[in-house]
Amino acid sequence: MSMSTTWDDLVTTALLGTDRRPASPGALLDEAALRTVQRRAALLPAAPRPLPEAAPEDVRPPLPEAARRRLALLLAERAAGPGGSGRRGGGPDLTELLPQWLAAANDHGYRAPADLLPGLLDAARARSDLRPGALALGGPRALWLARLNPQWRYALRDAPASSATPAVTDTADTGEGVEQLWQEGLFAERVALLTSLRRRDPAAARELLATTWDRERAEDRLMFLDSLRDGLSLADEPFLEGALTDRGRTVRATAAELLSALPASALAARMAERAKACVALDRTAGRPTVVVEAPHECDAGMRRDGVVAKPPAGRGERSWWLGQLVEAAPLGIWCERLGVAGAAEAVALPVADGWRPDLHAAWCRAAVRQEDAEWSRALLGPAASPPEPTGASWLDPAKLLSALPPAERAGWVAEFIAAHGLSEAFRLLGVCAVPWAEPLGRAVVDALDTAREAGGYPWSFSGVMGMAERCLDPDQADLLEALTVLPAGPGDGDAGHGAAGYWAEAYQRLIGTLRLRATMRRELADGS
Repeated sequence: MSMSTTWDDLVTTALLGTDRRPASPGALLDEAALRTVQRRAALLPAAPRPLPEAAPEDVRPPLPEAARRRLALLLAERAAGPGGSGRRGGGPDLTELLPQWLAAANDHGYRAPADLLPGLLDAARARSDLRPGALALGGPRALWLARLNPQWRYALRDAPASSATPAVTDTADTGEGVEQLWQEGLFAERVALLTSLRRRDPAAARELLATTWDRERAEDRLMFLDSLRDGLSLADEPFLEGALTDRGRTVRATAAELLSALPASALAARMAERAKACVALDRTAGRPTVVVEAPHECDAGMRRDGVVAKPPAGRGERSWWLGQLVEAAPLGIWCERLGVAGAAEAVALPVADGWRPDLHAAWCRAAVRQEDAEWSRALLGPAASPPEPTGASWLDPAKLLSALPPAERAGWVAEFIAAHGLSEAFRLLGVCAVPWAEPLGRAVVDALDTAREAGGYPWSFSGVMGMAERCLDPDQADLLEALTVLPAGPGDGDAGHGAAGYWAEAYQRLIGTLRLRATMRRELADGS
């Protein structure tokens, strides 16, 4: 028997007998005992492998000691999960504070402690929203670790350009090295290379992708094509036009979407002509009115340009085709087509024959895709105006708000809350910059206080309360102190009972979280 003998060899020898296999009974038993211990210990003999290369240097300053301890606590809280420490009573939910802690630490330019890198990578693996901040803080050493553990391969794909993988960094200035990594690297490394190169040299990235485009799998082509969103320009148009005939349906659709985001592209011009043929202004009636004649067929040219022929269940074919044409057409064509001076006048025009929801829904999608603040503002309308009637599901204020400047966005949501309360505001708050600017923070607190005075319970607004803990300016903690005082009156003698007591507890938790965030901010600033 030798070290090359496998467990299956031992089983075969035992079944056939030692007289038919060259092994003595004693040697067989000794070998079986050894292999049994190895199997029970889950150990397999393996040839030694060379040590990995040394981790790269990270010259950024280390975290202040207090901030380092805070990061360790936040990661431990996350690792404990729902069955661990979790949220207790009036204490803050530490796991929800980790994203903004990472953002603040990166603003200061710190590097992550080496001993906390595994926990940081595990946290980002479990929560994709943590990845940009975690990988930025982890820097090149986090990516060095990610290359050694298959569970952390996501980091090679999602890493920011400033933390490019060692392979990319080492070969970034040599065309031969880039070509070799592109041809031979793992998929995650190739995505990281293409993303990093795209941010530095968009044309070089596009040309590199073209060298292997026809040989890539459809799902890989889709991922690679998506990297062209960064730095998208008319220089990408010939490549994207070629992708319109790709054999993969999702690849064709993505290429068409990218081209429609370029108002000067040939595809946008083709879509504009089709859309203008469907929408016109009728001046024969007493008041100018928009009239719509939706397409009667989805021809080959439309399908090539990304129009999906088959509508979803419950949607008519003609309205489905119309929406796709208008959505892909440049918004700049409509003022001339409808004889108006701006987006607000176009949106205010009546639309005949019930086509308004379809037309306005397509304009909304176009405004979001083209990041057009004027059209988004016009389609949103005044925040204090009554919301669209039930059934107008085409209006998505949260998406339209994303096209507005942050200050205007916060002001619109503050007015909306003041006029309509918090019941419809949760998604709107989610697109506002953190910390909430005034008057948005004050509008949220006032609306919560109004709900308290009306006799409601805080758990009816638990989502908003949780968001307020993360998004209110920590400097407002002292101003909220008065809201924790229970009013004196009949039925409120027991502070632990009644709606007022629950509200006081909720505000105490809110204040505690805001003060903790202020402490975290000071801890990070101590090393600056």
